[in-house]
Amino acid sequence: MGYIVLPEASKKIALLGATGSIGRSTLDIVSRFPERYQVVAMGGGKNVSELISLARRFRPQLLSVQEESGASELTMALKDSGLSIPVMVGQPGAVAVATCPQADIVVAAMVGAVGLEPAHAALAAGKDVALANKESMVMAGRLLNQVAASTGAAILPLDSEHSAIWQALNGEPKKGVEKLILTASGGPFREFSLAEMAQVTPAQAMRHPRWQMGPKITIDSATMMNKALEIIEARWLFDIVPERIEVLVHPQSIVHSLVEYVDGSVLAQLGLPDMRLPVAYALGYPERLALDLPKLDLAAIGQLDFIRADVKRFPALRLVRKALEAGDSGAIAFNAANEVAVERFRQGEIGFLEISETVEKALNMVVREDFSTLTEILDFDVRVRQLLL
Repeated sequence: MGYIVLPEASKKIALLGATGSIGRSTLDIVSRFPERYQVVAMGGGKNVSELISLARRFRPQLLSVQEESGASELTMALKDSGLSIPVMVGQPGAVAVATCPQADIVVAAMVGAVGLEPAHAALAAGKDVALANKESMVMAGRLLNQVAASTGAAILPLDSEHSAIWQALNGEPKKGVEKLILTASGGPFREFSLAEMAQVTPAQAMRHPRWQMGPKITIDSATMMNKALEIIEARWLFDIVPERIEVLVHPQSIVHSLVEYVDGSVLAQLGLPDMRLPVAYALGYPERLALDLPKLDLAAIGQLDFIRADVKRFPALRLVRKALEAGDSGAIAFNAANEVAVERFRQGEIGFLEISETVEKALNMVVREDFSTLTEILDFDVRVRQLLL
């Protein structure tokens, strides 16, 4: 009996955040192109049951889970399935996934500041990083760019907005760029009064009108903190001064972002709100993958609206400018305070409008300071969180 020799996958993937929305989109693309992609390492959070299912399906060489109890459950389930896959825990586990020797590219889709250390480790190991963890660039954009330059690794944008800008830039000379325009859906409360927003519950904030996302990102969209974070991320991804980055509210979420050039031309990337599109672009780059997905029908949509962002209703867009003026310490404090406040809001400890108030409080406490090492950045992040306790 002869053996069937399968062609070697052209690209081996380490996936962080496998059980989140970006992780699921990534695995969907991998499933559509099994001859091109193979998942060799996989990390998840607390959704152990889903990670067990994914491990059985994709059979990576290494797994990571957030908590020790989850590791025990995962190990037992794999043993029952006849699989012997090493399971690691916490940040050391995430870093091990990010630096898996077999991986060609790391999809960094963890949520929050915990994603910074693995992203840094991947770049330091010379691995390209498809980055959906915007907090990494917010906290350490300068440092990550320096590490990538030193190892020859690439940082590939996975956020739909930054992927759109990447596509609209498409090799154009930097000197020809006038500004970047990030689009925002406006979330579920873009027409609420401040009095109505003060009464918003966590359940209401979790209902996004366009995108299916995790709880933290969905609430960030409702406050437009996500767009504020994306301003900082774009500043570092595309090496452009913050003053040349703007936000437009676009309720239909069809135009994912735009680039205005010095001659007045504006290039935009359009598509249905489906994260599989930017994931496929990053994984296939510079080639575009032929996707059998619903296609954009502009005639059926009929109308695209654009509205100036209201900084009174969404103070995050004002506060981010203050954070940028305060350098690294401002950006780190902005992100840390938002993470603390979102969790308190989810637990019912503070109101919806108090999320922005918490961020402003943190910014008022920091003095401008820039950092040159990962340890300095992580230490400052901890100090900010402690001040808010």
